[in-house]
Amino acid sequence: MAIKLFVGKLSFDTTDDSLQTLFLQHGKVVSAHVIMDRETKRSKGFGFVEMEDQAAAQAAITALDGKEFEGRVIVVNIAKPREDRPQPSGSQSFQGGGYQRR
Repeated sequence: MAIKLFVGKLSFDTTDDSLQTLFLQHGKVVSAHVIMDRETKRSKGFGFVEMEDQAAAQAAITALDGKEFEGRVIVVNIAKPREDRPQPSGSQSFQGGGYQRR
């Protein structure tokens, strides 16, 4: 079963390929993805790497957490599930409205 790792404090120049190459030294990589800003198309400075198994994931964490990569000291740990964002209710909706004079 693949183990998903969070990789933080990445250089804004880090690519999916360079991230994958870094982690390949510690086991089989299922996927490596740097998160990009939709509007600017620039890296957000973090990404996710899926390692093939727990042993490879732990080896990568031990070897890479707190180490320098592309000029930055990176953070590597097990990714936590994404929390659902609350949906705005009718009274908190940001649609329309605006300033009302009293």
